[in-house]
Amino acid sequence: MRPVIDPEIGLSVVDLGMIRQVRIDEAGRVEIGMVLTAPFCPLAGYLAEQVRQAAASVPGVSEVEVQVLDEPWNPAWMVGPEER
Repeated sequence: MRPVIDPEIGLSVVDLGMIRQVRIDEAGRVEIGMVLTAPFCPLAGYLAEQVRQAAASVPGVSEVEVQVLDEPWNPAWMVGPEER
């Protein structure tokens, strides 16, 4: 999911700390919980679909569900430049 870039900020959704939950079962079904950097973000659907497509491209993944969580994003979740 690191290649998915938030176009308003120019950083990966992973580096921004937007991906809060990932669950994978034995059948390859993936559930992803993500938060938005701003409430009512106009790009919510676009970002969720990009995350879904990125996860679906992983070998062995059979199904992907992305849920936008109802919790505020925290800048402290961002990955520092030395970790990117």
